[in-house]
Formats: sequence, structure tokens, C-alpha cells
Amino acid sequence: MALVSQGGERHAAAVSGTRGHGRLSDRLWRHPTLFLALLLCLPLLWLGVVYLGSLAIFLAQSLFAIDDFSGLVTYEPTLATYRQLFSDANFDIILRTVTMAASVTLASIVIAFPVAYYAARYAKGAWKAVFYLGVMLPLWSSYLVKIYAWKLILAKEGILTWLFAKLHLLWLLDAWLSIPVIGGNSLSVSYTGTFLVFVYVWLPFMILPIQAALERVSGSLVEASADLGAHPRQTFRHVLLPLALPGIVAGSIFTFSLTLGDYIIPQIIGSSRLFIGQAVYAQQGTAGNIPLAAAFTLVPIVIMGVYLWAARRMGAFDAL
Repeated sequence: MALVSQGGERHAAAVSGTRGHGRLSDRLWRHPTLFLALLLCLPLLWLGVVYLGSLAIFLAQSLFAIDDFSGLVTYEPTLATYRQLFSDANFDIILRTVTMAASVTLASIVIAFPVAYYAARYAKGAWKAVFYLGVMLPLWSSYLVKIYAWKLILAKEGILTWLFAKLHLLWLLDAWLSIPVIGGNSLSVSYTGTFLVFVYVWLPFMILPIQAALERVSGSLVEASADLGAHPRQTFRHVLLPLALPGIVAGSIFTFSLTLGDYIIPQIIGSSRLFIGQAVYAQQGTAGNIPLAAAFTLVPIVIMGVYLWAARRMGAFDAL
């Protein structure tokens, strides 16, 4: 009898537990907002405390300033750091970085679009696998190894200079390097070299979103445009480009923002003039000027915020 009683109690407990789980499941099904909140509470807590919290604390440092006499941070709210941020020397750093980021983004779009279009419209089966392998393979190698490899390629004794010499075009390379601002003693110590390496490193982040957007464009739309007598340029402008715009915007967010914040490529390849990432690294490290480093950090955030707002107003995110 005791065994029967214990078995009955265990069965009743199991049934009660099952009913409890069922009631919880029914409640979550009836209240999807509660279910979503339970799923997102831990990730959002992690994001809010670890990422956004630390970022907010760091950016709050920009409201303080360095005492010119002692070199210590004065913890009194002031806008002196932002006035220092827009001095001629620091504003040149911002303008230089934004110009480079915009140039890299535009060049990446021009290079990536035909590659992505071919992959989306013509590459099939094994060729599509080769395409993905070719695009992704550079991302699998070490970031620093790629940059130092490009430094050797672009050096005065590198393979690119050797190639220009073999083609009897060394005069063209010398003429290009003699151009002020973008030139230098060699490609490895010029803005041209920095630009080339930026485009190479971030190009996959532009190709893949555009290719994904073009995959969703039905071939019947292109055929209908041709049947209606549209020129290929008209088809590109009025059919392909608007439908590929979400992918272009997504890719440009990666290339533009990554170029804005990168400090390793300009540190290894390029001239001694600083970019925003280098300025942040130098100010919080060597100079110990945390408020100015925080102010520099706010610049890419504001620029990307304005860019995303403008892209949203243009309807670039409607098809995402």
C-alpha cells in the first residue's frame, strides 16, 4: 500500500508540474509582449550596462577639461573641450577622416556593384560558391597580417613599383606621388596607399549586402523594363539602383563607420597626419587627455547618427 501511495503522489506531482508548465505556456502565448520581454531582458541588460553604460560614462568625460597648469582633469562641467575639439588642428583631423571615409565608401560602391550584380544574376552553383569563397577568404586571415602585407606591396621596393617599372610606367607613379596631399615618398607613406588598403579591407562588407539586395530583384522587372523600350542606363537608374539602395546603404554603414574609427591602417600605412581613431588613441594614451579623447569619440557617433537619419528619410530602410 505504501508503494502505491508513493507512486500516486509522484504521479500527482508530475501532473501538477505539467499543468503548471502548461499554464505558464498559455500565459506567455496570450501575452506575447511578456514573452518577448523575458527573452530580451538579459541581452538588453548586458547591452545597457556593459556597452551603453560604459560608453555613456566615457562620453560624459567630454564635459570635463584638462587643467593647463597641473595637467589633471578638472571635474567641473564645461564646454572648453569641445572648443578645443574645433580648433584648426583638431578640425583638420575630423575633416581628413570624414573625407577618407566618404572616398572609401564611394569607391567601394563603384567596385562592389558590378561584382555583386554578376554574382546575383549570373553566378550559379559552383561559381556562386567560388564567389562567396573569394569574397570571404580575405576576412579569414589576420587583420594585421593583411595590412603589413600591403605595406610591403606598396613600399618603394615593393612589387607594385616593380610592376610599374616593368611596364615602363614608373614616370606615371612618380607623377602621382608628386601630387600634394595624396602623394608622398612612396605609396606606403601616402594617403593613396591608405585609401587602397581601406578599400581592400572593407570591400567585402560592401559586396555582400549589395549582392543580397540584388538577389531579391526579380529578373522579370529587368525584362519588363527592356520590353518597354528602356535603355540599359535607364533600367539601372530607375529599376536596379532604387531596389539595390537598401543593400548599398547597409554596406556604406559598414565601410563608412569602420573607416571613421580605424586607427591601425593609418598608423601603419600613410603619412604622419592623424585620423580620428589615432587621435583618440593618442589622447587617452600618450597625452592622457581623456576629455578630448571622449570628445573625438563623439564625432563618429554624431556623423553616423545624421547619416542614418538621412538614409531613413530617403526610404533606404523600407525594403530591409
